[in-house]
Amino acid sequence: MSSLLDKYKEELSKLEDSGNLRSLKKISHNDFKVNLSSNDYLGVSKKNIPRPKGNSFGSGSSRLLTGNFPEYEQLEEELERLYTRSALFFNSGYHANIGILSALSGKGDLILSDKLNHASIIDGIRLSNAEYMRFKHLDYNQLETILQNKRNQYDKIFIISESIFSMDGDEADVQKLIELKKKYNCFLYLDEAHSLGVRGEKGLGLAEELDFMHEIDLLVGTFGKAMNSIGAFVICDSIIKKYLINRMRSLIFTTALPPIVISWNIIMLRTIVKMQIEREHVMMLANKLRDKLIKLGLKTDGNSNIVPVIIGDSQKCVNLAEYLQKKGFLVFPIRPPAVPVGTSRLRLSICADMNWEELQDVPRLIKEYCDEN
Repeated sequence: MSSLLDKYKEELSKLEDSGNLRSLKKISHNDFKVNLSSNDYLGVSKKNIPRPKGNSFGSGSSRLLTGNFPEYEQLEEELERLYTRSALFFNSGYHANIGILSALSGKGDLILSDKLNHASIIDGIRLSNAEYMRFKHLDYNQLETILQNKRNQYDKIFIISESIFSMDGDEADVQKLIELKKKYNCFLYLDEAHSLGVRGEKGLGLAEELDFMHEIDLLVGTFGKAMNSIGAFVICDSIIKKYLINRMRSLIFTTALPPIVISWNIIMLRTIVKMQIEREHVMMLANKLRDKLIKLGLKTDGNSNIVPVIIGDSQKCVNLAEYLQKKGFLVFPIRPPAVPVGTSRLRLSICADMNWEELQDVPRLIKEYCDEN
């Protein structure tokens, strides 16, 4: 057995030597004054929102057998009322991305994916039988060049992008993506995981903010970020919904989430549409923090509530995160393979329950550490 494990041990040693070894953490929130690593963007975990009562904590089956409880239909009806198109719920964003892409695309199709799309999208592409190409991050000229050269060679083409990118905090040019998908007769798949709750008048995402919701063929959202729950959904044509129910393996072959979770998701969905004040507050904080980082000469990016600070070296990034933790800020290093080699960073996640007095020292502390190390 030891010989079988040697290669794994060797790889773990390489990860440790490069500063990229990970481990599960024991965290006590009492040890930190500010949590800069949470995706609870609207701070709903700290609000006194009544929990659902009387719902089952187990489901006992997949949705296609006995697990399609009334709560599922209520949630999808609520989503359809907000988005005015068909909605289908899944156990998580990962389930959604690996299942939708592998169900809808196959031999004779092509998937074109932004190079910085989430790992779940990459895995979904790999599970499909379609050919795929990755275009440079936000490089729509390169995307169009590929479409010009390849469109006639494939049956269906899917253009895949996040709306707000999880590690850089920057935005896709949704209008340009729509123009390209119309010009070349493609499907447009937009993952709104990090804009849902935070962007748009009702918090329905960047597509809502830009008034493009009905132009997105497959709009994916998640309950696992700003809504502080679990689960995901796709907004799509009713034909696509019916097809996914029949062909999507990560929907068909998994146990449904318990009804109590779905009831909580309904509560969260009804809550976040009313949280415009929180949306404005979180963006004000993020813009103020990003401006101060830039003023101090630190490398940052984006225009969302995700504020990266690019450090570069993985071990230096690890040490900086530990330094900030000792100062009371819960922040972790983001290293390869989550980001490209040489771009290790801090990912500062700004949430609505924060205030500027809590955040104002963070840029200075990062600057002082980087100058001294």
